[in-house]
Amino acid sequence: MNKNEIIIPCRLSYANIWEPKSINGSDPKYSCSLLIPKKDKKTLAALAAVIEAVKADPKSITRWGGKLPLKLKTPLRDGDEEKDDEIYAGQMFLNATSKNAPRVVDQQLNDIMDKDEVYSGCYAKVKIALFAFAASGNRGIGAGLEVIQKVRDGERLGGSGSGLDGFEVEDEALDSSSAPWEDMLE
Repeated sequence: MNKNEIIIPCRLSYANIWEPKSINGSDPKYSCSLLIPKKDKKTLAALAAVIEAVKADPKSITRWGGKLPLKLKTPLRDGDEEKDDEIYAGQMFLNATSKNAPRVVDQQLNDIMDKDEVYSGCYAKVKIALFAFAASGNRGIGAGLEVIQKVRDGERLGGSGSGLDGFEVEDEALDSSSAPWEDMLE
């Protein structure tokens, strides 16, 4: 791995990993929010070390106009402070994006092709690359989405499930001679 790459154990949220999406008219990108529990001090410390390395990199300083910006935007954010969402409570998070589709693999490193297999709410290890940016008056450190390894299932987030809640298996075949809803109205 490069010095600006890190693999983060996390829970996926807003997982737009199968089709690129445009946000506010921007170029379409693949993206995902990575939820990291605040109690995972080891991962947060490793991520902080990579952020500090990007800050100190002479290439970053050059990109930022020769000095560290006073209001440098960093990718790691506090879910308790920035989100009004119980899923983000007790979590740090970062958003990773890419113009290219991330590679998505299972625990044995086999490519996952089934789009229902990796989703917002599942647990994964995600490789990201941190980089310096300067665009539209903003200067900071961004996170590039590279590889997602699904670790285990989790409760789906955002109401995206099978959509079958409330339905039950029907034992009788519908009789085509009567309207199917007549029996249900009694």
